[in-house]
Amino acid sequence: MRTVVDPLMRAEAMHRPRTAVVCGDVRRTFAEVADRCHRLADVLDDLGLESGARVAILAANSAEYTEIYATVPAAGRSVVPLNTRWADPELLYALEDGGVSVLITDRDPGGLADAVDTVIRLGDDYEGRLAAATPAAYADVDENDVAGLFYTGGTTGKSKGVMLTHRNLVANTLHSQIMMPLDDSDTYLVVAPMFHAAGSTSLLQCFALGVPQVIVPAFEPNTCLDLIEAEGCSMTLAVPTMLAALIEAQIANSRDTSSLRKIAHGASPIAMELLKRAHELFPTAELIHLYGATETAPLVTGLRNEQHLTDSPRGKSTGQPVLGVSVRIDGPAGDQPAGQAGEVLVKGPNIMAGYWNKPDQTAEVLQDGWYRTGDVGYLDDEGFLYLVDRAKDMIISGGENVYCSEVEDVIYRNPKVLEATVFGVPNEQWGEQVHAVVVPRDDSLTEEELIEFCRGSLGGYKVPRSVSFQSDELPKSGPGKVLKRELRAPYWEGQDRGIN
Repeated sequence: MRTVVDPLMRAEAMHRPRTAVVCGDVRRTFAEVADRCHRLADVLDDLGLESGARVAILAANSAEYTEIYATVPAAGRSVVPLNTRWADPELLYALEDGGVSVLITDRDPGGLADAVDTVIRLGDDYEGRLAAATPAAYADVDENDVAGLFYTGGTTGKSKGVMLTHRNLVANTLHSQIMMPLDDSDTYLVVAPMFHAAGSTSLLQCFALGVPQVIVPAFEPNTCLDLIEAEGCSMTLAVPTMLAALIEAQIANSRDTSSLRKIAHGASPIAMELLKRAHELFPTAELIHLYGATETAPLVTGLRNEQHLTDSPRGKSTGQPVLGVSVRIDGPAGDQPAGQAGEVLVKGPNIMAGYWNKPDQTAEVLQDGWYRTGDVGYLDDEGFLYLVDRAKDMIISGGENVYCSEVEDVIYRNPKVLEATVFGVPNEQWGEQVHAVVVPRDDSLTEEELIEFCRGSLGGYKVPRSVSFQSDELPKSGPGKVLKRELRAPYWEGQDRGIN
């Protein structure tokens, strides 16, 4: 396989009568999905979209999401999945920065409609367009064409559009099959949001192998457990907070989950106790730890059979690089020896083409074919990767990346704020939570007021959950940089690493 067209055509040729997607009352075969994909390609052609034009989707998980995600790049355009948890200013920025032509959405677009040429509403509008279309052939795309722009938080206060090519997405499909092998006896439960790598990484893999996808519009643990029992789901991928919720729901009301044979988790570190409980509650499932980034499409390393390593030091690793991906640790003097920490660098066919319209930031992270992750870690003598901190000024809360400078930028818009800094502190449920330290101009600013102020410009998961005030200026280094490590240190006392 070289492009996104290949898994679609493979499904159409080899898996036509098999169930492709199940979502609520919708149940479609691969033949039906193939017809809808070709009709969607015709819809995009009729809109007069040029090759490479950006088509955004802002919607909950659905059967339609799978066909849009795959068809847009197969039809020679670039898909732009938008985070449904973002506030309107964040969404508007992505639409304008990406030069998006078409927005496909399941909600009232409001002012977002002014940023695009065409809005297609899922439901009657979308279905009517498909019904009126004539199935069209997919485009003659190249593996180096940009298949999608995937917006991630911005280290300078603005999001960056990660350009993933057809080669990147196909490479990740093959990497997923190596790390999480599926066959036509499997059924895949999609629980993570599909705008996120955790929710879409399996999509092309399932098409290529004829594996049904059972899709949950929004994560709800009891619904997920009911579907595992009813549909015989054998595989799923969740972030640790979702896994914790599934465990609690299973304890409260046990279902027959014996069909589960693989549970993958990723996006943030996981506690050993949570893994032990997962193995107790879902004993038929192999636990797989995945590590990666949007820029790596996303898989970098994987740790299989993690349930057998909960009492071993190796259980704290993220595993070894997936086949086809190289990892090295960079220090002041070059490559670090085993056991010595440094920045994690990654190389492989899954590495992004760069950031959309941001050549300087691209040059900072792509060097000689290597992607600088911003994570700090070390390799042991067998190539297992251990993460210990983040070089990037970033928090991971509930599997979502929060760039501190983006939050700080909003806080500084409040006229009552003199100085501010943001960092992550431990949170039992979410791993980390956003915490702000503020020097106010006077005593009138309250924690509740500042948090509410941030809600107007930031997605809920980026809004500070706690604020502390101090009268003295923030501690700074000689060049005047805020010493965040000094401020965050008390919150992380007793932890064996500086990230959760």
